[in-house]
Amino acid sequence: MTNYTPLGVYVHWPYCARICPYCDFNIYKNQTIDAARWIEVLTHDLEHWAAQTPNRKLASLYFGGGTPSLAPLGVIDAVIRACEQLWGFAPDPEITIEANPTDAEQLHFEALAGAGVTRLSLGVQSLRDDALAFLGRDHDAASAKRSIETAQRVFNRTTFDLIYARPGQTLDAWRAELSQALDFGARHLSLYQLTIEPGTAFAKAVSAGRWAPAGEDLCADQFDLAQEMTAAAGLPAYEISNHAAPGEHSQHNLIYWNYHDYIGVGPGAHGRLNIDGRRLATEAAKAPADYLVEGADGYATEELDDAAQLVERLTMGLRLTDGVTLYADDYFYADEARTERLDALIADGLVTLDCGRLRATANGRRVLNAVLFELLR
Repeated sequence: MTNYTPLGVYVHWPYCARICPYCDFNIYKNQTIDAARWIEVLTHDLEHWAAQTPNRKLASLYFGGGTPSLAPLGVIDAVIRACEQLWGFAPDPEITIEANPTDAEQLHFEALAGAGVTRLSLGVQSLRDDALAFLGRDHDAASAKRSIETAQRVFNRTTFDLIYARPGQTLDAWRAELSQALDFGARHLSLYQLTIEPGTAFAKAVSAGRWAPAGEDLCADQFDLAQEMTAAAGLPAYEISNHAAPGEHSQHNLIYWNYHDYIGVGPGAHGRLNIDGRRLATEAAKAPADYLVEGADGYATEELDDAAQLVERLTMGLRLTDGVTLYADDYFYADEARTERLDALIADGLVTLDCGRLRATANGRRVLNAVLFELLR
């Protein structure tokens, strides 16, 4: 019997044309690619995981990175064909690839669609030239706008990212930039507050006093403005950073946030799978050179206990406006003190619990880290 619980595949392409100063992903400067070797290893890994997940259909396939649109088209095509052969796709599958708004990448959009990609995610980050320079991007505002328009012509489903709370960005400036973004008529937007990740170039710059992050009050005001403007435009938030029209939600990311099963292949890719009654966390070898040698033999696998699963379920699920389900016998209730802290959060208006569905309120999502600390400590 076929298992219809959503299953996704994430493919990590580790190479970028340049390393952005805010990025802490597992990425490397672009280099000469042996496409045949990548196809061989990725296909072998997919075969390995397909054997562990029989009678499943893929709801989504996501090429992330890095900049997977820079991967040889043959690699993208081979992975899609392998997934079709090994699992088969559920009806109306979502096949997403991330791309950057350079003119060179725009030339590949039709080829990617021809290979089977159904959704394009553009790393626009800003519609301002000065901000793009600060963020270390290799495109300008004009190419970002062209890229959005080209993507919307080629793909039925598109999304693009913006980063706000940049140093010196006023509330009015954010309002103007977001208004311009909404004018494109996008059906999905991802709006991320600039965060300073350890080990990045931005972290070193802030530590050296070269510039300071935006203050908490301004960040909160810009977050609130984004909620108001996107809702008014028919793209209400369905997750802390993601906004969509009805039916346009990212099906792949919903797999993460709803704590369903997903397979990760490619250097450093993570996966979460229920196999034989166990919840497994998997991670591929991180360095591309190691990954190409070790492949499926290089995965670290860990069984997650109830406590670890609770942390992941709440950390991911409470990002959603729909929240997370707590069953009567849920491990959540094993700690009486946790239940008391939950009651206090409800009294403070930070979460609600209705018919077993735990949700962070609008105020709760503003301080979600503090809410999670109270629920999980």
